[in-house]
Amino acid sequence: MAGLYKDRFNHESLYKLALEIQTVYDEFPAEAFLNSTMDKAWDCLEFKQRIMQISMNLGKYLPADYKRAIQIINQVIRNYEISLDGFAFFFPGFVELYGQDQENWDVSMAALARYTQYASAEFAVRAFILNDEERMMAQMAAWAKDDNEHVRRLASEGCRPRLPWGQALPSFQKNPVPVLCILELLKADPSPYVRKSVANNLNDISKTHPDLVVKIARDWYGKDKGTDWIVRHGCRTLLKKGRRDVFDLLGFADADCVKVYGFSLVSASVSIGADMIFSFEIETKKAAKVRLEYGIDYVKSSGRRNRKIFQISQLTFKADGKKSYTKSHSFADKSTRKHYPGIHSVTLIVNGAERGTLDFEVLAAL
Repeated sequence: MAGLYKDRFNHESLYKLALEIQTVYDEFPAEAFLNSTMDKAWDCLEFKQRIMQISMNLGKYLPADYKRAIQIINQVIRNYEISLDGFAFFFPGFVELYGQDQENWDVSMAALARYTQYASAEFAVRAFILNDEERMMAQMAAWAKDDNEHVRRLASEGCRPRLPWGQALPSFQKNPVPVLCILELLKADPSPYVRKSVANNLNDISKTHPDLVVKIARDWYGKDKGTDWIVRHGCRTLLKKGRRDVFDLLGFADADCVKVYGFSLVSASVSIGADMIFSFEIETKKAAKVRLEYGIDYVKSSGRRNRKIFQISQLTFKADGKKSYTKSHSFADKSTRKHYPGIHSVTLIVNGAERGTLDFEVLAAL
């Protein structure tokens, strides 16, 4: 089983970092850096907390002169690979913690654009947005036109209203127009890496401004294949919510032309840790684009139920097309979801319309 992402930041990797810094700045105290970073609280720190602890201690032991410290980092970071899954998040973190004063603005912006190629600066830029939104969004617009895909991706990812693990940007949750100006520049970007970020950003916005995203989807869809992918992926939350206007825009058939047969459970109960299995068959009267989903109404610790939507498939059927499905859904506890005994339900959803609900009992683990 793969380890936790945060565990990449360990004694071995941080000692290697310290030695690399020493090759450029021989006064860097490796042992003191390691002891200050991996303190008594280290094991309890999560991913982002570990990054910021490393960044903070880099600032403690690198030269107090910010420009000199950046010159050192510029040389050290070359030892890391340019990657979509970078390791050196602590270098953008250093810029976030120590480079926000006006005097060093240009140095910090150049550093973030350089470092984001090695480890995305998407977390670091958010502090700059909160500190000076207008100036930073102008910088993001400039980055959106950069030749480097990592820098263009930063322009979108850094201003996502709901970036996981990132600082909240409440002004963009309230008014996403400044973000949409960036996305407009990137909607036909040639890089799939950038387009995925644009789609995720659009999906974030759809959670607070669904009608606005529907309008944008109508404006963008049908002009460019890459942009069409952005719209489809960026509207995934709206599809899960059954927005008929989005289904129509994306060419999904009216659910009435799809017949469902034999929706049933293999068992009326499932123990925590085991799989719930259901099956069904669909038939289309005419050629149709079909999106199949199911919803699980989970019993929470309070006894209330909360629905989560899962996609089964999305495909185009010919007239009189038929297909059978058997779907297995795990009730094993995981870090993102804990299960509780009680009556749950599974609902089959065809092109946004509910087509049957079955109750089943979740039992305590054997």
